[in-house]
Amino acid sequence: MRAVLQRVSHARVSVEGQVIGQTGPGLMILVCAMQGDDEKAADQLAAKASKLRIFKDDAGKMNRSVVDIEGSALVISQFTLAADTSRGNRPGFSEAAPPEVGKHLYEVFAQRLQTHGVPVETGQFGADMAVELVNDGPVTIWLES
Repeated sequence: MRAVLQRVSHARVSVEGQVIGQTGPGLMILVCAMQGDDEKAADQLAAKASKLRIFKDDAGKMNRSVVDIEGSALVISQFTLAADTSRGNRPGFSEAAPPEVGKHLYEVFAQRLQTHGVPVETGQFGADMAVELVNDGPVTIWLES
């Protein structure tokens, strides 16, 4: 699985003009299941995301996790993280998991993140979503399981 984590002061996602999920302060996480991924990959990625020390401590150093700051997360499915841009100018997405597997692993990731102590709101799998966020720092981290 692949994920892009952004430290945010706030973020929200809308579908057809209606806000369906939001967070802040905490993490906005774009997540993509890849060919061959399983629930173990989702759990490993959720554990890493919950423990990643990218929030400032009292000394101003990135030394605290989203759990440490009692933050929350907005988790958005993003199959375009599987883009292969090695040839031509049109990305290919054949490395992404099939939609039914991708949806299942996206849901598992969000559930496991909650079991690691992070309150989670989500987008809508497969929908055309509008995501708004204020990236704090900016801090943006790429993770793979």
